[in-house]
Amino acid sequence: MRRIVEDVRQRGDDAVLHYAQRLDGLQKPMDVSAQEMRAAGRSVSPDVRRAITLAAGNIRKVATRQVPRRWTITTSPGVTIEQRVTPLNRVGCYVPGGRYPLLSSLLMTVVPARTAGVGEIVVVCPRPDANVMLAASVAGVDRLLRIGGAHAIAALAYGTASIRRVDKIVGPGNAYVTAAKAQVSRDCAIDLCAGPSEIVIVSASGRPGWIAADLIAQAEHDPDARAILVTPSRRLAAAVADECARQLSREGPAAAALARRGGIVVTGSIEEAIELSERIAPEHVVCDNDKVAARLTRAGTVFVGRRTAQALGDYITGSNHVLPTGGAARGRGGLGAADFVRLTPVQRINARGLTRVGPAAVALARAEGLVAHARSIEMRLEGRER
Repeated sequence: MRRIVEDVRQRGDDAVLHYAQRLDGLQKPMDVSAQEMRAAGRSVSPDVRRAITLAAGNIRKVATRQVPRRWTITTSPGVTIEQRVTPLNRVGCYVPGGRYPLLSSLLMTVVPARTAGVGEIVVVCPRPDANVMLAASVAGVDRLLRIGGAHAIAALAYGTASIRRVDKIVGPGNAYVTAAKAQVSRDCAIDLCAGPSEIVIVSASGRPGWIAADLIAQAEHDPDARAILVTPSRRLAAAVADECARQLSREGPAAAALARRGGIVVTGSIEEAIELSERIAPEHVVCDNDKVAARLTRAGTVFVGRRTAQALGDYITGSNHVLPTGGAARGRGGLGAADFVRLTPVQRINARGLTRVGPAAVALARAEGLVAHARSIEMRLEGRER
């Protein structure tokens, strides 16, 4: 992976094309034209077309509320601080295209970026199908490229003759994509390093069939996905285990994931179940009611109530499904429109403000031993021109 990133950084388009043909099986032009996107979109079934439109609209509604606002405050007489909000110039969105080209990931990354006012949005997807192309058109993608993996990440981060470097790279991907994002993050901002997907269900009284279905659905993402039920009820634990065995196909990624990283944990109380979930800080948490949800503060997102299927959040509710994994929810939430803007403080101090706050700043600077800092303020307080 490191070799691929460095090769793209050194050789640019030649390296990108080489790896795209070798690893992505690229046979068509790298760029997907607007005409091709429109033609492919016409082949999408009406129900999927309507669903894409609904999902994009809901994501846009949430993103609109997430955009930080400009404000100005006076902290002392003569001292004003402004928060300036400016969208990023150019963003790269990664859309997985392995077993399943994830049109939902395109919507979850592009729509918030467009809502935040990003000037140019480039999407990379190794094998975009007609659904992805339609989603790209609906979301307002400026450029769609048939490339993926570490070479796509490197091209976005460092630029080539034909691909302009971006200000930030967002979106989920496999282990190679995540590792490439981590490597280029020294030179290009990224959203987060997401690992295999996770779900923790904290329940004392849920429906066993529905809980099992949620565990299996999450395990379907990846053989390394983690799906765990935490419950104080032995009866519920046994019923969910039976349902998983009944519903689960013996083959496929869901079976592999549940065998490797799935589990049911019986706790002594619902309080212990909540505490365990908080220690895990998972990507998704599902719980029975608002009383429990109020105590679940370490999670990428929380789903409350029997009918709030986690899979709904993957697609249609409007909340973003690009979320922290591996315990990263201890320190941050999911992707949102705020990830696509710069917050720049603008500071203004007039003569009155200098008189009010200058002496205190001098005292703090000298307390830290930074004499030059103090003198730069004192010269202004003394009115020196030179």
